[in-house]
Amino acid sequence: MVKGFRQIALLTAFSRVLGLVRDMAFSYFLGASGVMDGWVIGFKIPNLTRRLFGEGAASASFIPVYSEQLQKDRAGADRLACTVVTVVFLILAGVVLIGEIGVWAYYAFFSTLDSTKLMFGLTGIMLPYMVLVCVVALLGGILNSHRHFAAPAAAPIVLNVFIISTLCFTGWVLVMAPTKQVFVVAAAVITAGMVQIAIQLPPLRRRGVSIRPAWHIHSDAFKKILYLMGPMVLGLTVTQINTLADDVIAKCLSGSSDKGEFFTWLGSQIRYPLWDGAVSKLYYSQRLYQFPLGVLGISLATAIFPVMSAEAAKKDFDALLRTISRGLRGAVFVAIPATVGLILIARPLVAAVFEHGQFTNIDTRATAWTLSFYALGLCGYFCQQITTRAFYSMQDSKMPALTAVIAVFVNIWLNLTLVWFMKTAGLALSTAICSYMQVLILVFVLQARFGPSLLAGLPITAAKTVIATVLMGLAGWTILTAMRPLPLSFRFDVLRLVVVVPTAIIVYAAAAKLMKIKMLSLVTGKSGK
Repeated sequence: MVKGFRQIALLTAFSRVLGLVRDMAFSYFLGASGVMDGWVIGFKIPNLTRRLFGEGAASASFIPVYSEQLQKDRAGADRLACTVVTVVFLILAGVVLIGEIGVWAYYAFFSTLDSTKLMFGLTGIMLPYMVLVCVVALLGGILNSHRHFAAPAAAPIVLNVFIISTLCFTGWVLVMAPTKQVFVVAAAVITAGMVQIAIQLPPLRRRGVSIRPAWHIHSDAFKKILYLMGPMVLGLTVTQINTLADDVIAKCLSGSSDKGEFFTWLGSQIRYPLWDGAVSKLYYSQRLYQFPLGVLGISLATAIFPVMSAEAAKKDFDALLRTISRGLRGAVFVAIPATVGLILIARPLVAAVFEHGQFTNIDTRATAWTLSFYALGLCGYFCQQITTRAFYSMQDSKMPALTAVIAVFVNIWLNLTLVWFMKTAGLALSTAICSYMQVLILVFVLQARFGPSLLAGLPITAAKTVIATVLMGLAGWTILTAMRPLPLSFRFDVLRLVVVVPTAIIVYAAAAKLMKIKMLSLVTGKSGK
């Protein structure tokens, strides 16, 4: 578990760093504008399938069944893998075809605003990425089941390289207008998807897995995957669905030069609570809080999921219980300091990463404020990844799906309430609240099944983690207070980060070591229980 976590985390960290470079390029060329708003939604709709299939339903339903087949019948496991890839490819190809017809029909006959045309045009170009990225995710799930994590974790790097290079080339060399530039970048996304598939194939061949068309859809194993997959679509990706809801609501409730400052509701003129660029601010803040989530939270869950699946397949529920418990303790150990750290450095981080080109100081303040409220949910987001996968390892997808439905509806209700008082920060806070709500329900159900030992060691780990985090926070706050007289500029914001972040990490690691927090082994690689 520790080795897999560290390998995934290292490659994911590199990918996330490139992701930040990508977003820096977006902020430089597009800023927090209506064009960026269109890109965010146009890309997020097909990219949501990466969350569903890469970190969600297909992989989560496929890995336990595939792992079980590997132990019983290797030839049957190979047939299952080929069948799942074939079926998912054909189904999503049909969905994309229908989606393309709908998108371009709306673009041609119903959209009247330029911003709407841009959003639907980008969506239409990138929609085929749904098929490509889902195949990539399934191939990665096969490799993970064979305990190979490097190629799947490296695949996102390809996408970031393609987007960054295209943005820079079209912006600096071709000097394209932003409204044209985003369409070229959209085409680069499709090319990147094909390359992502190509890099998965060599390691698959080395493990004796040859992907070819297959149609063994009547096997019990395939039927079991279908039975599990549907509810998992909601259960494991509720955070991503909620952030998409944040973006759509922000877009609908944003005024602009095209739409004006007011909208009419039941005969009354009501001022829009947000303005053009709100979706962009949500996007930039989401990207920053998702950095620790992707590097640490999802890496941890990805590493332990095959372990949980194998233990569940062998009916070794004592071992499964220990793995779930350790996963929750690991999530708490990394999420709590990440939360405090992000809140501490929110403003200099946003300024250093994004405040250049078209991204202004006003955008920085709004994005940093929104980021702080997304960060409050990090512990919930981390534990979501563990608790949902605990159910899926036992091939139970109904309870996570039920809690996800509740969370989505509560999130929408809170969004429509808090946005009027807190702007984009209210949308972020709503998502954070719902993450904890889902985790609490799932933990309660797991305890009912396994008993209170599920949380054995968690209170002690949490208490020690809080103490270490307080010491870390005090050290960071002291440094930032001492540096307050320095100007608010890129150079000095980078200086703040360079001084505060390493100091905070050292203080937290030292405190964790002194208090003998066993979860420190996730980072150091030394054995821990």
